Amino acid sequence: MTENVLVRRDWPSPAPGAAPLPRMVRAQSTLELRTLLRNGEQLLLTLIIPVLLLIAFGRGSLVSVPGSRIGFIVPGILALAVMSTAFTSQAIATGFERRYGVLKRLGATPLSRPGLIAAKTMTVLVVEVAQAAIVFAVGAAIGWRPVADPAAVVWVPLLLLAGTAAFSGLGLLMAGTLRPEATLAGANLLYLIMLGLGAVLFPLSKFPAGARPVLRLLPADALADGLRSVLDHASGLPGVDLLVLCVWAVAGVALAARTFRWD
Repeated sequence: MTENVLVRRDWPSPAPGAAPLPRMVRAQSTLELRTLLRNGEQLLLTLIIPVLLLIAFGRGSLVSVPGSRIGFIVPGILALAVMSTAFTSQAIATGFERRYGVLKRLGATPLSRPGLIAAKTMTVLVVEVAQAAIVFAVGAAIGWRPVADPAAVVWVPLLLLAGTAAFSGLGLLMAGTLRPEATLAGANLLYLIMLGLGAVLFPLSKFPAGARPVLRLLPADALADGLRSVLDHASGLPGVDLLVLCVWAVAGVALAARTFRWD
């Protein structure tokens, strides 16, 4: 007896192998975003605290600044929001992902270190869009009126992108090389230091003259001052501030991609 076998010739041939890198990055960034939205502590750090500080410093008299107080505070809070999401929140979350073996499992997949860094950075950018919308809305509600020229629609995203890359690189460098407990303590400590010394809430004129050149090299100061120049002084692209952020970004991302440990 002869058995006839029907062969479907229109079926695609098996093609084992890794998915293209952009698809892997998109899938990982979607997972990262869902995890963040389910984490109440991270949402507190990234959304609630910046808004509370904006209201407290924008409407009160906790700090004296040259010119408009609210015009000084809103760009600083926007810089703080970027630092909260791209640096502190990301460093702590990634550090404990290492501890619980999440990254070790990812290390067994085709997703490379640069791919993981790109996915986490994309997640941060999505959250920052929501942060910027909230900060601008709350600022406008309490009396903020930006003093900016039309080119600000280009300069502000460029500064935010450079700041995100700088803080993401630093956060992932810390999370990928230190123990989770050390990352938790170090990220919170650096957050407070940059909050107090990075011209986020206090102008550099409040600090000793000898310390100001050093403080201007901090990424928090560069981002806050750059945003302030564009949004409160209608200045052009703040080239020095952008350069400082780019240097931090290149150094941080390069070191993180080279030294990041999955386990």
